[in-house]
Amino acid sequence: MSQDYYELLGVSRTASADDIKKAFRKLAMQYHPDRNPGDAEAEKKFKEVNHAYDILKDADKRAAYDRYGTAAFEGGGGGPGGFQGQGFDFGSVFGDIFEEMFGAGGQRRGGGRADMRGQDLRFNLEITLEQAYGGTEATVRVPSSVSCESCKGSGAEPGSKPQQCPTCHGRGRLRAQQGFFTVERTCHTCHGAGQVIDKPCRACGGQGRVRREKTLKVNIPAGVEDGTRIRLTGEGEAGARGGPPGDLYVFLSVRRHQLFEREGADVHCRVPISMVQATLGGNIEVPTLDGKMARIAVPSGAQNGHQFRLRGKGMPIVRSSQRGDMYIEINVETPTNLTARQKELLKEFEKAGKTSPESEGFFSKVKEMFGG
Repeated sequence: MSQDYYELLGVSRTASADDIKKAFRKLAMQYHPDRNPGDAEAEKKFKEVNHAYDILKDADKRAAYDRYGTAAFEGGGGGPGGFQGQGFDFGSVFGDIFEEMFGAGGQRRGGGRADMRGQDLRFNLEITLEQAYGGTEATVRVPSSVSCESCKGSGAEPGSKPQQCPTCHGRGRLRAQQGFFTVERTCHTCHGAGQVIDKPCRACGGQGRVRREKTLKVNIPAGVEDGTRIRLTGEGEAGARGGPPGDLYVFLSVRRHQLFEREGADVHCRVPISMVQATLGGNIEVPTLDGKMARIAVPSGAQNGHQFRLRGKGMPIVRSSQRGDMYIEINVETPTNLTARQKELLKEFEKAGKTSPESEGFFSKVKEMFGG
């Protein structure tokens, strides 16, 4: 499809999911074949609108489309042409609209078993800046549901098996024609499963899954940022009665560091030095995120806030060989709790000659401003 999906639905690229859904409903009703019998153009438009919505309603597919366009889905059977020869079901699509609007069971295309999919799970994981720098493998324990070992997820007592629902003939949905509308709703006999169980499994009560805590290993790549989401496909809750499992989403938060502050791929560190070090100059050693020390040559007369750049000492960039930089900012400390002798030496030092050209220039301008 050459036309932009957002333009096709009549929404902006920043439109919310609700705005996209509203636009789709309006266009789907407008171009539905039951409202336009014999109109090949309307049928084509209906397919295009449905395909655009199928991409933009899914957060992951939408992100891929925003970044790569239709190239992200090449070879995957996408596009309106992909519906040809596959028995594209207009009634099922329009049934989805009515189910979303009127709560008629919430069954999706492709049969009742698709809605037996397990729920997605979220796990919040906090890591240190050092772990984000080098990458790590974390072990997480997630309360979840897993497939019942006794019935192998079928929900039926061992030795028996689920039977096809006699009411919906295994589809999980009942369809009714009302004028030019095709309305679908969940089968009241099997509750959308498409199957009925005469002898429920005693271990799981016929659900095909039991509550269990899962222990998983999560690989965290080097360079991850605060708020990064890692998706573990199929590690969510088990589906009911053998349905597909959901996914586990691990949300990362990077703990605040006591020395370093991150800004994108760059790292900043404020290093205090004495007035004497700033005045005379010299070498100082500063820590880096790789656990080593780096030597910096401070020039004589260095001022407070002066920055030094260490190339390639910042954070790695995920899935890249590049790294950010590290910036060292010196903080010149003013002496405190001086002895009488130290104060006397500082006064002699000040009398010895002009050492602060910037402040002297400033006050000279003040004098000129107010007429001496």
